[in-house]
Amino acid sequence: MAETKTVSGAAYSPAMDAKTHEQTYKGFIRFVEIATGVVICWVLALAVGGIREAWLTAIAGVVAASAAGAVGALAPAVGWKAPFVVAVLLALYLFFA
Repeated sequence: MAETKTVSGAAYSPAMDAKTHEQTYKGFIRFVEIATGVVICWVLALAVGGIREAWLTAIAGVVAASAAGAVGALAPAVGWKAPFVVAVLLALYLFFA
């Protein structure tokens, strides 16, 4: 890591950035969780389309996963759970339809 003494700019202090850094890190982790869930849903939707040849259901799964990702991003309490629900539904369709 860079030493703070060598940074050009007299107003830099690590204490000033601590809260912002933590918020950014938490936001990044939340984004990665939600994005991973959405990508898993997309892969399951491709499997539904390819294996079951239910391409309209696959398209609906992609749209639902994208909407669930947006809901998860906008509602912190929901987070990764919204794409997880879509992934479970797609997996059930894949294995039992």
